[in-house]
Amino acid sequence: MLKNSKPLYMGVLGKHFITVTTLTSAGNIGEDGILSCTFEPDIKLSDIVIQWLKEGAMGLVHEFKEGKDDLSDQDEMFRGRTAVFADQVIVGNASLRLKNVQLTDAGTYKCYIITSKGKGNANLEYKTGAFSIPEVNVEYNASSESLRCEAPRWFPQPTVVWASQVDQGANFSKVSNTSFELNSENVTMKVVSVLYNVTINNTYSCMIENNIAKATGDIKVTDSEIKRRSHLQLLTSKASLGVSSFFAITWALLPLSPHLMLK
Repeated sequence: MLKNSKPLYMGVLGKHFITVTTLTSAGNIGEDGILSCTFEPDIKLSDIVIQWLKEGAMGLVHEFKEGKDDLSDQDEMFRGRTAVFADQVIVGNASLRLKNVQLTDAGTYKCYIITSKGKGNANLEYKTGAFSIPEVNVEYNASSESLRCEAPRWFPQPTVVWASQVDQGANFSKVSNTSFELNSENVTMKVVSVLYNVTINNTYSCMIENNIAKATGDIKVTDSEIKRRSHLQLLTSKASLGVSSFFAITWALLPLSPHLMLK
């Protein structure tokens, strides 16, 4: 049992333990998150009990039994913020939707299941922070050209590294400048990094990473066009039976500005 959590539901137990699988993942603060949990399905919805518990919480995170939610013992910090996918419980989905993720939601959770076949549980480590996909744009002036990499929301403070397809292994720290600006909610920060003295017919990558996520913004500039690609990977997503990562990839093809004269 998790520390300080309410006692687990003690209904009629089955004859053996059932398999319960959770997916450790991360929540983006201010947005909705999913705590993933699956179990061996049961043909009778009325026999299924789902309990979500969090280490340190006095009440339950969420409870579903007899085909509906029972929030009578729910901890105050989760009021109005949780839901299961009720139409998918019958097929073994006990995942929890958590609305408006907060930093304080981080911690150890337990997904506890009772069915007519038996009972089972699995723990889940949930990290919270902020992460976003960077956008890389070309900036130019009379003397030189530069690239500006900008991402609106990160927490904890990430590292930023530039890379080049042509100059692989090069250290761009002396020709780049990175700044972090606190956003209005005083938690997340805007990340801006500028790389100077860039050259044409080259692909540059701006890589932003903290302990939760890694995001990359690529830009390729040729004589006739600009290509962009972005990629976001959660570093904490893993299941007991495998590894799963979330990828978000976008492409954009833009005409080259007639004023842009890269060297």
